[in-house]
Amino acid sequence: MNTNWTDKLQNLKKTTGTLASSSPETMKIFGSLALTVTKDGALSKKNKELMAIAISICIRCEDCIAYHMQNAIKAQASREEVIESINVAIEMGGGPSTVYGGKAIAAYEEFTRA
Repeated sequence: MNTNWTDKLQNLKKTTGTLASSSPETMKIFGSLALTVTKDGALSKKNKELMAIAISICIRCEDCIAYHMQNAIKAQASREEVIESINVAIEMGGGPSTVYGGKAIAAYEEFTRA
């Protein structure tokens, strides 16, 4: 079964929106943390999103892959940079990361076709 990454991302926005309505203070703090740690600094936003993709693969979180892939693309990450991030995830996560690495490149390809 192929994953529809666009649908996955829309569902993630819906479910986190519901969570934000139910727990606004926590989600506001989490959102602020996310904005703070991903802004350009010693590492660029793009590099941080590529790191997040690798971590998402290692922890096997498809929704995280979708979210961070879209952000990496917005930050001008190239296919080659995404592939290298997947390779790092494979090094750190072994066999399961090869499966999720394949999912990540499928997400990249779907989002860049849109």
